[in-house]
Amino acid sequence: MKYFTKLKCIMLLLVTFNLSHAQEILPFPTTPSSSKAGASMAESVHKRRVTKSHLPTDAPNIIIILIDDAGPGLSNTFGGEVNTPALTKLANKGISYNRFHSTAMCSPTRASLLTGRNHTRVGSGQITEWANDWDGFSGLIPKTSATVAEVLKNYGYSTSAFGKWHNSPPLETSKVGPFDFWPTGYGFEYFYGFLAGETSQYEPTLIKNTTYVSAPKTPEEGYHLTDDLADNAIQWMHDQRSINPNKPFFMYWAPGAVHGPHQVNSKWADKYKGKFDDGWDEYRKRVFKREKELGWIPENTKLTERPSTMAAWNAIPESEKPFQRRLMEVYAGFAEHTDYNAGRIIDELEKMGIADNTLIFYIWGDNGSSSEGQNGTISELLAQNQIPSKIEDHLRVLNEELGGLNALGSPKTDNMYHAGWAWAGSTPFKGTKLLASYFGGTRQPMVVSWPKKIKADKTPHTQFHHVNDIVPTIYEALSIQAPKKVNGYDQDPIDGVSMVYTFNDAKAKDQKHTQFFDVMASRGIYHDGWFASTFGPRVPWMTLTPGIDTWTPEKDVWELYNINEDFSQANDLAKKNPEKLKELQTLFMEESLVNKNMPIGGGLYVLLHPEAIVSNPATEFNYTGNMTRLPEFDSPRIGYNSNHTTIKLDAPNDANGVLFALAGYAGGLTLYVENGILNYEYNLFEIQRTKLKTKSKLPQGKSTIEIVFKRIPNKDSPKLSGAEVTILVNGKEEIKGIVPTIINAGFSANECFDIGTDLGSPVSQAYYDKAPFKFNGTIESVNIKYLKLF
Repeated sequence: MKYFTKLKCIMLLLVTFNLSHAQEILPFPTTPSSSKAGASMAESVHKRRVTKSHLPTDAPNIIIILIDDAGPGLSNTFGGEVNTPALTKLANKGISYNRFHSTAMCSPTRASLLTGRNHTRVGSGQITEWANDWDGFSGLIPKTSATVAEVLKNYGYSTSAFGKWHNSPPLETSKVGPFDFWPTGYGFEYFYGFLAGETSQYEPTLIKNTTYVSAPKTPEEGYHLTDDLADNAIQWMHDQRSINPNKPFFMYWAPGAVHGPHQVNSKWADKYKGKFDDGWDEYRKRVFKREKELGWIPENTKLTERPSTMAAWNAIPESEKPFQRRLMEVYAGFAEHTDYNAGRIIDELEKMGIADNTLIFYIWGDNGSSSEGQNGTISELLAQNQIPSKIEDHLRVLNEELGGLNALGSPKTDNMYHAGWAWAGSTPFKGTKLLASYFGGTRQPMVVSWPKKIKADKTPHTQFHHVNDIVPTIYEALSIQAPKKVNGYDQDPIDGVSMVYTFNDAKAKDQKHTQFFDVMASRGIYHDGWFASTFGPRVPWMTLTPGIDTWTPEKDVWELYNINEDFSQANDLAKKNPEKLKELQTLFMEESLVNKNMPIGGGLYVLLHPEAIVSNPATEFNYTGNMTRLPEFDSPRIGYNSNHTTIKLDAPNDANGVLFALAGYAGGLTLYVENGILNYEYNLFEIQRTKLKTKSKLPQGKSTIEIVFKRIPNKDSPKLSGAEVTILVNGKEEIKGIVPTIINAGFSANECFDIGTDLGSPVSQAYYDKAPFKFNGTIESVNIKYLKLF
């Protein structure tokens, strides 16, 4: 009896402790148990608790569709020449905004969109790959700024994300994690897509939740990533409704399209044959006229001029124009294909009978169109590596190795169009992606649809808003407050302003008064109808910008616009109204201080110091022969740092297969054996392939292979390097050669390092049709040791 009396006392203490601490442990208070537990079931009472919902009874499903690298002058919904029937259909059922804005860059926009905070407040001043150690540029969204998915999940929503993430630290994206900063660590119960900033549309590096997975079919079988993402999203909606029919869902669908590489089946690109033959200058004129006819832009809007650093269409040699035209045709087909798949998801809502109470935000671009293709390219990471090239090099490879222009858009090219097409896609504005100073980099058409609560209205909503306004809009639509604490973390303030006041009033007076912009020192500040900005030190369509190495922010020249009267930033008032300009410059610095946007230009650090790019900090690496799918950022930098690689293996007679491979066909490094002969290939973004081949066969049995890679000066540029490569077999030098130019940053954004095979996109044409070309012997160990760091 004493035992039961003591047990009852202990149980009472435990219950008291748990009730008093519940609010600390859980994201919101839960209903205590309705049952009463005694020492035995005979002395206990069992009653099912009723969990109180914190959502309205008719809480809507919510979908955010975020297109990638799409400018305001592209979609024919709003005057462009790219067919977007899904966007048009949704616009006809909902409302559209013509003064909605991004940050001008991928990771920053996504971080701001998902948290409701300014991008630097949440550590996202630039893409994650260029992160540094200043708070505003760390590449890490803090848990003190919970995502909307985390909050909605805690309120009772099912949550999912599909496609491009681009908000995880690159060194934490391997198969062993840690996973705290993956989508599943930020409130998404289900994720299917890729973590990096881009990937192949045909051979992507895919992740389901926290596991690397293979694509369900091959390019030859018709695989395309955007199709796959729509398939998965539709399946998830059906699963969710079947299993949890009483729970609303939140979906974030952000395909990697239409970010580079521009890849789509030729049947989509062929729809646009001949439509862009007269070039980007004429495209802008046509679209500008149509935007006015549709009433999408004000009648007094002026068409801004082409920048002096960008080529006119008439300046392009006739021999190069077919290449430039086809690049745009591929992009247009890619964009239409993306909208088609967004439409599949929207149509499925109707088939399921849930469209009426689904709130959809369809955002046409996480930033403006990308000019990073510069002069047009078959391998777009040349730009990120600041490696100059000539169009004749690209045409040579296309014609001699890839079968001509028809290869554009295929798995064998990572093509991007000429910057002139990106500028055309920005009509009527100045600027492109990466320029936060101009609306060509930040202004994104957005459609919002919620048939149950929002009356269709074709009048453009002209209120000035930003991606950080989506989260507070969702909270107000659900009649919930932004939580002060989430999962134990005190929360940072929300920077955005709800847009609900605009839903059924196209002429509602603006409630957002101030918004700052800054991407890598291209910066601007909006305040009550005025916009001050400065271009910044970097010209995104130039491989190397003169003077960037000696740039300081005080040298920049600022511009001033009254955007209530000047929709396209065509009339600079800086000299006429210096007092207003000074007022806004002061406000910009105040906002920068509050939002951790210091130092000004902090996001440029890695660009100016490529040796500081995020990479595995180890200087020696040891692998077994079965290591695969190691992200390039977690891998040894064998194509950049001087290193000594030692491979111990057991080879059969006439050995064949890949010993190691880094990255893919559009740029990478591989060592493979073909009919017993060792082959080393340094693939510099397709335009230069350095191939070394031993004369004697690899002996049968155990052997030790050594590759010594030493950086050397590049004869053409002090900003580039070459390399001397020596290959030894069992201590004997077999071959030595020179790689004229090596990478400055990385081969890829989402490719991997494989040992004993080449998964994903194969590096070399020599084994392209035999990929993954698994080694038919045994690799016992691989040791890689840096000789000198740069």
